[in-house]
Amino acid sequence: MSTILEPIADETPALPTGPLAREALALAAFDHVVAHAGGYRARPGQREMAAHIAHTLAGVTPGDDSVASDAALPARGIAVVQAGTGVGKSAAYAATVIPLALAQQKRVIISTATVALQEQLIAKDLPALAATLPQPFSFALAKGRGRYVCRLKLDQLSGGDAASADLFESDDAPTDTSASGVAARAVASASAAARWQERGVQYTAWANALDGGSWDGDRDRLDEPPDGSLWGPVAAERHTCTARHCPSYNSCSYYQARARLAQAQVIVVNHDLLLSTLGLHALPAPQDCYVVFDEAHHLGAVAQGQFTASMDLMRSQWLDKLPRAVDEVAGALDARPTSDVAQLAKDLKTAQGELARLAMQRIGALPAWAQLTGRTHTSVRPEPVEGLSGSARAGLRQAQPERWGDAPPIVDRFDGGVLPSGWSEVVAQMHANASALLKVFEALATQLKANARENPSDAARCAKLYSRLGVLAPRLQSAQETATLWMQAPTDGQPPLAKWLEAGIHHGLVTLTAHACPLQPGSLLRNHLWNKVRAAVVTSASLVTCGNFDHFLHESGLAFDDAVAAREVQSPFDHARQGRLVVVQTVADPKDVEGYTREMLASLMADLREVKRGALVLFTSRAQMRQAQGLLERGEHGALRERVLVQGEASRTVLLRRHAERVAEGESSILFGLQSFGEGLDLPGELCEWVFITKLPFASPSDPVGQARADWLKAQGRDPFSELVVPATGARLLQWTGRALRSETDEAVVVCYDARLLRQSYGRRMLQGLPPYRLQRRVNGVLSDV
Repeated sequence: MSTILEPIADETPALPTGPLAREALALAAFDHVVAHAGGYRARPGQREMAAHIAHTLAGVTPGDDSVASDAALPARGIAVVQAGTGVGKSAAYAATVIPLALAQQKRVIISTATVALQEQLIAKDLPALAATLPQPFSFALAKGRGRYVCRLKLDQLSGGDAASADLFESDDAPTDTSASGVAARAVASASAAARWQERGVQYTAWANALDGGSWDGDRDRLDEPPDGSLWGPVAAERHTCTARHCPSYNSCSYYQARARLAQAQVIVVNHDLLLSTLGLHALPAPQDCYVVFDEAHHLGAVAQGQFTASMDLMRSQWLDKLPRAVDEVAGALDARPTSDVAQLAKDLKTAQGELARLAMQRIGALPAWAQLTGRTHTSVRPEPVEGLSGSARAGLRQAQPERWGDAPPIVDRFDGGVLPSGWSEVVAQMHANASALLKVFEALATQLKANARENPSDAARCAKLYSRLGVLAPRLQSAQETATLWMQAPTDGQPPLAKWLEAGIHHGLVTLTAHACPLQPGSLLRNHLWNKVRAAVVTSASLVTCGNFDHFLHESGLAFDDAVAAREVQSPFDHARQGRLVVVQTVADPKDVEGYTREMLASLMADLREVKRGALVLFTSRAQMRQAQGLLERGEHGALRERVLVQGEASRTVLLRRHAERVAEGESSILFGLQSFGEGLDLPGELCEWVFITKLPFASPSDPVGQARADWLKAQGRDPFSELVVPATGARLLQWTGRALRSETDEAVVVCYDARLLRQSYGRRMLQGLPPYRLQRRVNGVLSDV
């Protein structure tokens, strides 16, 4: 979406000539917006934030390669702002940064973590600002390539031809060579043909909608969100795209959106897309723009996710298809690869199979695997559970009375990032074969693009051939990248990589994947992002944890950056008057999971009866939430069930709509949710008069990256619990309690059943980072102020 509004005045401000002039211009623009925009009112904290941003960025000129007078580098400015709930941070940064950029003919990138904030900016905040500022500006939402349809693939598959879709099929089919296995494959093949025929009908409808102009190719603009298995085969992808050499380039939905972005002065994007496209020219270069990172507390986790590599060790049928695809492309080009592709693919499959065998031997020895599967040895093929022996099936049924897909994967980490003896040779073989195959792919892809460029009439054929390689290339890259990280040996004084296996059962098939990632998100962001950023605003309502910025600055790579100017802007809410934080004293210690959960749930059920309007219950695990559901399904608590809406029972949008409708009708409504409900939900007034926190939200102890970081810190003589666990938990707790008060007229109660918040020193550290609610302790139902 993009839009442009006309200015309300004709005069254009003179180009600011120095830092003081720029600072004055930015603040004047902010004051103008507050004075003239409908619904805006003066807020001291908001102006404090705007003034801090204006002062920090006034001396910086993005894209200017001049050297600062006091350093051998161009001037940089990064305004880090903790903006408490109710400050109005989006207006504070937009009304200062955008006028500053417009005056210098620069662009603005606003990066967020959630879709909800993107929608708020695009649908509400930016239109209001554009209607108020003296200068017009255009804005647009940037989406990843995969959110758009590939017209070439759509046309290819719209006929429902299973042969055309061959390379898009997964490796789910059984590989058993017995008579029953052959019969199973025949059934699977017929089922796949019918499935593609059915999909072809939908693809044809989409193609007609594109032709008729009723759809622009954006997945999010379809009436019903398509299932991933339906959308994936026709989604635009970098590996299958020949860009301007494609015959559908001029009508390409993705490149049309890119063209709109090129005209926009303000671009809204998410953190994932911004980090994944650095250096790819999909977005303006950060050093040439003003960049705003809202919901910035997510940056560390997003960066770690971006640099995590993984590969599937179970599915290998794609390697059987690879030589045929290469032969088809090479034959069409009258080219001959310099390597024996069939042998390389065979060797890669052999190495992958050997690594899978070693991995399953290791996984199979774990008690958790025996509990999940009912057996201690597992075939290294993606074998259907139905194909197991009768005793194994019985064991699976005993271990998992519900469907197996609900069970979390078994995680097995390599201590210190060191692989077992004999594994490195297999990984090195995988790396060598994958690398050699990628070189063949790159050579053929280069020739295809050259042919399309030199012979436009042959572009359509070249694009289709390119896509034959493109659907296989990501798997080769995953194998190569993961093997590369697995081959890296720990270096003295440097943190090792986290390396681990994940195994589970999904839809009756054994799954097995290998993973690796660097341990320090701060260094990733420092090396890949901040060295490219000249002028930035970094903000969130939860950057301060345990009373300071230290944890966030280290996790985000800004801890030792001289360009950073950090400021905490307090919420305008009167927390002590509007809210209470009640800490419940339980007899059972939270470390006694069974005893604590039983006692906590009994107290929770009693408290839920007191809810008259809206409430939110936040659980730290799905198992804990299910236990609460179980209590509601039977006995004395059954009457509460019809008042409760549980995350996962319907989409988030549907649940929130039902919740709002119930409250509007004067009924009580209670939301049950996990971590994702603890952040980003905006439930003002009666929609959320109670927030119940079942336990302090510590991260899962099975997180392999967290475990690896903790081990490394211990090896350095440091305390990972104090350095990492407590601040991270404090940040999540701040988010969870932040669901209670959303406006200056709200009144709410936060109930935390985990008494460690008051009893333990680390709990009191977390309290230092929370707003100043009226703090109370509840013992045996009796309240007392703390």
